[in-house]
Amino acid sequence: MFQVATVTQFTWGVASAHAAGVAGIATGVSFSGLSAAVIVVACALLLVLLLRGSAGIVVQTVGRALGRRRLRRALCRRSAEILEDFIIPGAWGGLTKIDCAVLTSGGILCIQTKHCRGVVFGSEHEPQWKNVEGSRQRRFLNPVIQNAGRTRALQKIVPDVPVANLVVFTGPAQLTAPQVRNAIRLHDLDGYVAKFEFGPSRVKDWDGVWLTVQSAALTDEGSRRDFRAQLSFS
Repeated sequence: MFQVATVTQFTWGVASAHAAGVAGIATGVSFSGLSAAVIVVACALLLVLLLRGSAGIVVQTVGRALGRRRLRRALCRRSAEILEDFIIPGAWGGLTKIDCAVLTSGGILCIQTKHCRGVVFGSEHEPQWKNVEGSRQRRFLNPVIQNAGRTRALQKIVPDVPVANLVVFTGPAQLTAPQVRNAIRLHDLDGYVAKFEFGPSRVKDWDGVWLTVQSAALTDEGSRRDFRAQLSFS
C-alpha cells in the first residue's frame, strides 16, 4: 500500500508540473517571468523618482550658484569693497553668518540672498513666507526678519555707519504685493543702491570703516565649525 501511494503521489506531482509548464507555454508567461517583470517595473519607477529628485537638487544648486555670481557682478559695478560668506559675533550673543556685505558711499549693505522660482508670497511682518512653484509649495522664514538680526550684528561693529538690511532674490521668482521695500529682485539692485547712496555722508574715513569690518569677519574653519554646532543646538 505504501509503495502504491508513493507512486501515485509521484505521478500526480509530475502531471501537475507538466500541466503548469504547458500552461506557461500556452500563455507565454510563467510565474518566474511575471515576478521578474514586476521587479523590473518597480526598479524603473524607483529610478525615475530618484533621478527626478536628484535633478531638482542639481538644478537648485546650480541656479543658486549662478544667482550669486550674477549678484557679485552687479555689486562689483557699484563697489570694490565686498565681503562674502563670513561670520561675526551675533547681536545677542553667539555667532551669525552674513551672506554678503558691501561698502557704498551711503553706508554698508547687509545682504541676504534667496534663490526661488515661481511666486513668493509674504509681507514685512509675517513670520513665514510661502513659495509656490507649479504644484509644489514650501514655507520658509521671513528673510527680512531673519536678516534684521544679522544687520544689527554688523551695525554693532560700526555703530556710526548706516547699515541697511537688504534681501535679494536671485532667481526668477515673482514677489507679490504688498511689496516689501527691502526685499528686491536682482534686476532692481542698481536702483536700490542709487537711492541708498543719495545724499551727503557724515562718514569721513571709509577706509577705516571697512578695515574694522574686515578685522571682525571670521572666515576660518574653526569659526565655521562653531557656527554649525550652534545651529545644531538651536
